[in-house]
Amino acid sequence: MDFSVPKVTGVINVTPDSFYDGGRIKDDRDLLEAAEKMLGEGADFLDVGGCSSRPGATEVSPEEEKQRVVLAIKRVARKFPEAVISVDTFRAEIAAAAISAGAAFVNDISAGDDDPEMFSTVAKLQVPYIAMHRQGKSATMQKNPTYQDVVGEIFSYLRDKVEKLRSLGIEDVIIDPGFGFGKTLEHNYVLLKRLGELKKIGAPVMVGLSRKSMIQRVLDVPADDALNGTTAANLLALLAGADILRVHDVKPAKEVIAIFGQFKKAK
Repeated sequence: MDFSVPKVTGVINVTPDSFYDGGRIKDDRDLLEAAEKMLGEGADFLDVGGCSSRPGATEVSPEEEKQRVVLAIKRVARKFPEAVISVDTFRAEIAAAAISAGAAFVNDISAGDDDPEMFSTVAKLQVPYIAMHRQGKSATMQKNPTYQDVVGEIFSYLRDKVEKLRSLGIEDVIIDPGFGFGKTLEHNYVLLKRLGELKKIGAPVMVGLSRKSMIQRVLDVPADDALNGTTAANLLALLAGADILRVHDVKPAKEVIAIFGQFKKAK
């Protein structure tokens, strides 16, 4: 895939408790309407998740997660065969089942740390893989995150993951610095400002800033009112070298990419 023009991943959470869109998809009709809207607005990928990773979230059982995501991916893939779907999971068995159901690649918030079988599974499947940085577990990651050098530590972590994945024959690796995953407000903005340093790893960079608390807190707004702030943050990420925007709102993300593209062309 050519990343000379940044891409957009639309978030589809089939969960009751995700921080912004939890509980919005109640049945097949909601699911397919959400997918159709995102694809119609130009989403390059759809990211389907069945286990909330918001701060303080508790893990669902593998059986519950599998039931949620595999059925959702099957239905979306059947209705929209052109859709490129990623599965948002940290469990190898869910990743394998999702790929069989029609997903094209794996988005793992733990970069293999939560399941020792993940890397070998992805190597067998021979699919692209997104490795995200996270300090701690979802339930506790925002208690007291600390770093000596937040960007340096994330760089080293993701560089080592990419090297390990490539040594296993997984060439198509995307990295995600994990905004909001075990980072304070200040950590997040230092990371956003220095995002370009991660480009030296040699892998496309995905960012997930959409409606997160790092935007809500600065603007003193709830998630429902954080779209404008998300657009501003996404533009900053693009200027710093982001290749993929992971968002709840596809149309505004495509628009900011278009403005960014015109800005880049100006002499």
